[in-house]
Amino acid sequence: MARFQTIPADIMHLLLQAGYRRHGDICYAMRCPTCRMCQPIRLDPRTFIPNRSQKRTLRGNNDLTISQGPVQATQEKLNLLKKFFDLRYPGRDNTCDQYYQNFFNSRSGFTREILLHDNALLLGVAIVDLVAETFLNAVYFFFDPEAHRRSPGTFNILNLLSLCSEQGIHEFYLGYWLKEVRSMSYKANFRPHELLTGDTWFRQGT
Repeated sequence: MARFQTIPADIMHLLLQAGYRRHGDICYAMRCPTCRMCQPIRLDPRTFIPNRSQKRTLRGNNDLTISQGPVQATQEKLNLLKKFFDLRYPGRDNTCDQYYQNFFNSRSGFTREILLHDNALLLGVAIVDLVAETFLNAVYFFFDPEAHRRSPGTFNILNLLSLCSEQGIHEFYLGYWLKEVRSMSYKANFRPHELLTGDTWFRQGT
């Protein structure tokens, strides 16, 4: 684990390729002494093939308005994040202001927000690290739990894949994959994908 004041895009790229994640201004890797169950996972938009369910999710969300900008903790976003925490992770001591300040934000200069709107209603927010023609790193995504029928988590990844294609990005990092944990296991439904084992990325699901 390492804390940085600022970090060049090329160094962040190397860290992502080595399986590191970003939390605020800290880069870390899940390397427990007796366990290697958490595997870094990434996608290549050039090879990704959506399945029938993912195509249906795309069609079901083609009415959304998508925009992006700098990370900003507006009251609207904080309210949505609180609703997400309250309904998805009740009983946890999650402070929305601190999440924006200590987790989402960084001094790297390449962190962005992708906003999903249903007309004037904010439906979801994706926090990403994005460098055109190099990488996209999915940091966090929160959404209105009442919109679960839209499959917003799946749509977010599909939308980010589209953004990668537009930006000429061939490495889309999804964080860690852990088969036994439902909140992580869904990532393997995006195929083909690559898993980092040791120092090598291996393609799966072809």
